[in-house]
Amino acid sequence: MADYLSENRNLIPWVAYVIVALIQCGLLLALALTAASGFTWMERKIAARIQDRLGPTRVGGRFGWLQSPADGIKLLSKEDIVPAEADAPLFRIAPYITFCAAFCMFVALPFADGWAALHVNVAVFFILAVGGLEIFGAILGGYASGSKWSLYGAMREAAQVVSYEVPLAMCAVVPVMIAGSMDLVAIGQQQAAGVWAWHLFHDPFTFIAFWIYLVCMTAGTNRAPFDLPEADSELVAGFLTEYSGFRWCIFFMGEYASMFVLSGLGAILFLGGWNGPLPIAEWLGLTHETGPVAGYVGNLLGMCNFIAKCVAGVIFMMWLRWTLPRLRIDQVITTCLKYCVPLAAAMFVGAMLWLYFVG
Repeated sequence: MADYLSENRNLIPWVAYVIVALIQCGLLLALALTAASGFTWMERKIAARIQDRLGPTRVGGRFGWLQSPADGIKLLSKEDIVPAEADAPLFRIAPYITFCAAFCMFVALPFADGWAALHVNVAVFFILAVGGLEIFGAILGGYASGSKWSLYGAMREAAQVVSYEVPLAMCAVVPVMIAGSMDLVAIGQQQAAGVWAWHLFHDPFTFIAFWIYLVCMTAGTNRAPFDLPEADSELVAGFLTEYSGFRWCIFFMGEYASMFVLSGLGAILFLGGWNGPLPIAEWLGLTHETGPVAGYVGNLLGMCNFIAKCVAGVIFMMWLRWTLPRLRIDQVITTCLKYCVPLAAAMFVGAMLWLYFVG
């Protein structure tokens, strides 16, 4: 055995690295799928509450807890149809491109102090850059479907998502400039003193930038009232028109995963991340300086706090969907180019001047 270890000492670290990477991918994938399933149930209950209905009440008890797994089984059992006029290989691969882009954003998202699958010192840039790759799956799916409605929806998706990425990134740069780092762990650590240390309340420009970020986040994830790429009243279902069964489900899993990640990014940039309104963990000594066990417990509580903020962001987007009417495509682009982009640029300049003169 000793001879084997000495002969293969360069192999074992790589094997361990691969095993750890597979475990992390499995945990993140389980989180993404669980979030998508939970958010599907949550959206139905929120929509029912807003529209004075009950929502799921049968499958899994009076609250319909098992409605989402039942829908998943139904989608898995449906026939996978590929239209005769479609480009079959591209049509099949498009949903996976969308989901993979959304899933990869989880890699750099810290859920607590140091709890990230991969600690990236440019995590803000990584998440925004990788998240922008989702558009390729929608464009590919619309183009490969062989349907004019799908193609129109894909073109709307390209125009909308690419447009809103500009003000979204501008708003994200404001707290990055204040923190002096694109490392999300470092940005979260700087807001550990309590709600008064959150970047949201650093200055009036950052406060306004947060609300612009919420609008751009909603539009960037294709949520109503900005869901023009899949407008059923105009384009049947947009780029999703020809999809059915499991591939249709993958598109929506990618959408819910993006909602969660962008909500988490906003929580870290503006709302203290895993830190609560009060520094309770520091008061109780649940920090890494106290000891590894105390630090672990503190991180566990911080992760629960962070997930609660992410869920609150998702609920906000669901609330908008079932409250506001759908905009026209020209109104969507006008909102971005005439309002969001100039306001985001003004908030960036204002925050920069505030930081220079006030500190």
